[in-house]
Amino acid sequence: MKETNRYVALDVETTGFSPQNGDRVIEIGAVAIEGQSIVAEFSSLIDIDKRIPWQVQQVHGITNEMLEGEPKPDVVWSEFYNFITKSTLVAHNASFDVGFLRHEFALLGMSLNNRSLCTLKMSRKLYPDLSNHKLETVGRYLLGKSCERMQRHRALDDAKLAAMIWLEMEKI
Repeated sequence: MKETNRYVALDVETTGFSPQNGDRVIEIGAVAIEGQSIVAEFSSLIDIDKRIPWQVQQVHGITNEMLEGEPKPDVVWSEFYNFITKSTLVAHNASFDVGFLRHEFALLGMSLNNRSLCTLKMSRKLYPDLSNHKLETVGRYLLGKSCERMQRHRALDDAKLAAMIWLEMEKI
């Protein structure tokens, strides 16, 4: 029996690829889904007191200056924890996003025990003939032009796109 019918699609932007190497989350975006509708949003930049490598800034466009004065991790992760309570998490490449979330929570002595679903794995299984299974490619395949006006590699828009993709795949 399901714990809840609330799902939270999320995405993180980070300083690099590996929390084990000291990389951190600098932006979280998430949307809560109940039924077939997005019912709430959560989004924040996070001031982590760590420099963002130039080559990483080129991917998501988040600069060190943009993080100045933004909430610190303890504030963001406490609020985010409340947002995802009793929810199943949904992410494109969930092992990456959830891995970073677990690391961030652990730094604060918190744990993350939510169930998670991966739209990347689902898309590979459902659409094996796609040229690749990047979020944008799967989005274009399932949603057509409706996903083109979203800003790629920013957490909230990527979370919304993951939510839309997941909702489409759930119809099958």
